Amino acid sequence: MDDFRSLGVLSAETDWHSRGYLPHIENRQLQSITYRLYDSVPNDVIQQWQNELQITEKTTPNAPELQELRKRMDKYEDAGYGQCFLKDDRVASVVQNNLLYFDNIRYLLHSWCIMPNHVHILMEVKEGWTLSEIMHGWRSYTAKTANKILERTGDFWQKEYFDRFIRNEEHYKNVIEYINNNPVKAGLVTDAKMWKWCSFYMVNVTNAK
Repeated sequence: MDDFRSLGVLSAETDWHSRGYLPHIENRQLQSITYRLYDSVPNDVIQQWQNELQITEKTTPNAPELQELRKRMDKYEDAGYGQCFLKDDRVASVVQNNLLYFDNIRYLLHSWCIMPNHVHILMEVKEGWTLSEIMHGWRSYTAKTANKILERTGDFWQKEYFDRFIRNEEHYKNVIEYINNNPVKAGLVTDAKMWKWCSFYMVNVTNAK
């Protein structure tokens, strides 16, 4: 299993630089990902929406029905449902440090934001790795570590997560803007640069040095 013992040396002030470029989409695995705490949206609510939208296992990732489901879940979780474990700086730090640990090794981080009950990421999967492998590594380690910090047991992350390939440069820019502004949209801060658990904050901290 991966050794994360050195994660403690990272912090919100870690020197991380934005990729600072618009990607050439062809032959690149740029993906937008959202994963959530287990109680961010109740399962019965999700099931109700899936039934209403007639979503099945055969529904494709870019289908309008699935996009509508994402919108509903985004709005629900931004209201702060659940215990919001990620509001605890100790837990948010673990999640952020975990993202940074294998940056430029297994993947390239383009943008991320850790909200009170969910995480948004835009990244490029590097050759030799798969998204499922990366997601397992992220969620397995952080769930165990966060539960230990919070002195609890049981589920931490929701089993399912959303992932979507970036289609073009306009899509890329829209995703970046959404991730950066999610804390403002959710009413957590009045300026996106004030939310420290995100790449936008880290870029501004670095530029201010």
